[in-house]
Amino acid sequence: MVPPRYGFDIETDTRAGGLDPQLAGIVAVAVSSEGDDRVFEGPEASLLRAVDEYLATLQPGIIVTWNGSGFDLPFIVRRAAMHGLRTGLRLCDDRSARLRDPMPGLVHPQLAGWHEHRHLDGYRLYRADVGRTLGLSCALKAIAKTVGLPAITVDASRLHLLSAEEVAAYVSSDARLARQLVDRRLPAALRALDRLPEPERQDPLDECHPLVAH
Repeated sequence: MVPPRYGFDIETDTRAGGLDPQLAGIVAVAVSSEGDDRVFEGPEASLLRAVDEYLATLQPGIIVTWNGSGFDLPFIVRRAAMHGLRTGLRLCDDRSARLRDPMPGLVHPQLAGWHEHRHLDGYRLYRADVGRTLGLSCALKAIAKTVGLPAITVDASRLHLLSAEEVAAYVSSDARLARQLVDRRLPAALRALDRLPEPERQDPLDECHPLVAH
């Protein structure tokens, strides 16, 4: 039986560039499940706490991101640490790969788990086969267009000029697309689930942690 999938996406403060967690905060988070898209906005510390608490209430399943291993999840970890928040999100370097365009201080993609949920990065899934075989861009909107899924498109570098309603629609659209695209690859996609080391078996050289990404 396939566990429930929860599409996940964040938007960051483009007034500060949006890509460096030392400078830009998180302004919106969306969690998309079958029949329900939930958007979190507001002061960053409250937003992150609410997301963490909400994920803890959901039936254990799969958090589906698009480049979440290289951006969304390590960004959340760093912003949470700046607020002194402890969450159920755990990251671990995937030392088998290096990021092509890393955020400051990040070298490797991150394997992740959040409370009882496992993580699947749809971008890495599609890039590993479809992108290489067909020579396609594996950007979220490009893949969505290829398979005929509707997407909301905005100038992501000018997100701060949008209304709260427009930001909510955009972030929920991206979370939903990530989930829908991975759902199209089930059950084979389950082989791409992140595998974190078991705590009792964890090699002391492995960098797995609830608060600090690097």
